[in-house]
Amino acid sequence: MTVPRRPRVGLALGSGSARGWAHIGVIRALEEAGVRPDLVCGTSIGALVGAAYAAGELERLERWVLGLEIGNVFGFADVSLNAGLLKGDRLMQFLRNNFADRPIEQLELPFAAVATSLQTGAEVWLQSGSTLDAVRASIALPGIFTPVRREGSLLVDGGLANPIPVSLARAMGADVVIAVDLGSDILGRRFRTAAAPDAPASQPQWMLKLRENLAALAPEKSPEEPPMPSMMDVLSTSMDIVLVRIARSRMAGEPPDVLVAPRLASLRLLDFHRAKEAIEEGRRAVERVAHSLAVLNDQAS
Repeated sequence: MTVPRRPRVGLALGSGSARGWAHIGVIRALEEAGVRPDLVCGTSIGALVGAAYAAGELERLERWVLGLEIGNVFGFADVSLNAGLLKGDRLMQFLRNNFADRPIEQLELPFAAVATSLQTGAEVWLQSGSTLDAVRASIALPGIFTPVRREGSLLVDGGLANPIPVSLARAMGADVVIAVDLGSDILGRRFRTAAAPDAPASQPQWMLKLRENLAALAPEKSPEEPPMPSMMDVLSTSMDIVLVRIARSRMAGEPPDVLVAPRLASLRLLDFHRAKEAIEEGRRAVERVAHSLAVLNDQAS
């Protein structure tokens, strides 16, 4: 008599910049609900958290992000006006100094990251070699981080091709895919949601000067008009629109079995210092799909 094989559970962690710390809460809540993924893949910030999970480093990553303050975030800024605002070298050096960089093939769980070829627009699956190099390519948000050279290609953020990599999870052998969508509630809410206050004193001088110069160039407005959004808000919201539209199109043809959707519209592009809020909302998002997870557990038992 053949014993039925337990379905392999894949976790697909989506892109979303600072909202991505919610992935930590999602993973914690899944494990507490008795669901431990057999493989994990991610795009952009999802690749960073997914790599930490696959390497058994999630607890260390969580401690670090919970200690982040806005000054720490801007401390990683190494300005480059060549192919992106930031080179990303400071961030990657910090990660190499504080987290083991094992080859992807040697991680505790099967793992892959998604990047996008700048030359062709093709989706690139990174499944071998340096884990941190794969993460760096996957998080190379155009205009923010410089692209990464790999095997003759220039790679940028995987969200441009596959923001929520359900297809990759299935290609890796997942029978059941749990996907995390970080953009489910952001369209149309950016300018209706009270943004977190800036902390000008904690920002680097180059950013303060840039803000002052842009403000001086702005045309005068009448008192009745609402203030115009900042340049960063316009750019980040435009990117959100692109990524959400791509994600919805991809998931229409490649639906996950369970969709976890944290509600994080109040977090902006660089709000990495608000990790506690994001992690807690990740937990709540899993609670909202508890029935679907119970069905998964029944199927696996």
